[in-house]
Amino acid sequence: MDGVRERVERALASAFSEGEAPLGPPRLADALRYAVFPGGGRVRPCLTLMVARSLGDPDRELSDAAAAAVELIHCASLVHDDLPCFDSATLRRGRPTVHVAFGEATALLTGDALLILAFETLARVRGPGRSRALGMVGVLAGAAGHPRGLVAGQGWEAEPAVSLATYHRAKTASLFGAAAAMGALATGHDPGPFREVGEHLGSAYQLADDLADVIGTTATLGKNVGVDARMCRPTALAGRSREACRSDVESALDAARAAVPDVAGRSDLRRWIGAAGARLLLHTRVEAARETSEEPAARG
Repeated sequence: MDGVRERVERALASAFSEGEAPLGPPRLADALRYAVFPGGGRVRPCLTLMVARSLGDPDRELSDAAAAAVELIHCASLVHDDLPCFDSATLRRGRPTVHVAFGEATALLTGDALLILAFETLARVRGPGRSRALGMVGVLAGAAGHPRGLVAGQGWEAEPAVSLATYHRAKTASLFGAAAAMGALATGHDPGPFREVGEHLGSAYQLADDLADVIGTTATLGKNVGVDARMCRPTALAGRSREACRSDVESALDAARAAVPDVAGRSDLRRWIGAAGARLLLHTRVEAARETSEEPAARG
């Protein structure tokens, strides 16, 4: 909706301005900004703000801090996920990954620093929202850590076997669920029903990502493709058709819309999910094809 993306950008800029110091390592400071700006779709923090808006958004400072913290965790996970010890990716958001641009050691520190900055952003909240912000710390930590968060998702990639549902929930749905839950917490409402909304939306995004990794192009996605096959990762396309996988994306989006509770801003939140889903589905067209020159093997 109007203004939500702009609020996310302002909240992230504020988080950086509060966390930067002139005596810090300049190369690391450059890498931190490189990892976050300019961003991708900012879907997770926009979800946080849209949930808060659907419930009246009485404390914008708190909901902005929550949105920024969610996106900082996401950016940190991308930096770590791209490292040579994981995906060994060279392209992210249409430009070299952080470890390619700044070196592997700086990239590792960048991911660590972004994780810390996320929690620091919540800890800085003052006034009546402070107690709610501290409550959000546990929600965000659960979505980022072990045994059910982003760290667990990357950890499952080193295991000989894992159920696809467990892997997808940790890798993607956990943070989407937390993003929606934190929007509710920022307004003093029960986060449970909204967490379900976020988890369904996260499932849609991970299913779409699995499909796009097979049929997408580096030009349209702005990142390396064919990674799942190269790394022998669990994927929704294992033994299934592309059409079936795309149908699952649409089903997950429908479930996210249906799960939105009957609150004042329900229609706006459902419309936003529909618009986000429409953009997502653009990358899952089953008739899309990769150019031969963009196959992973051709890139060396």
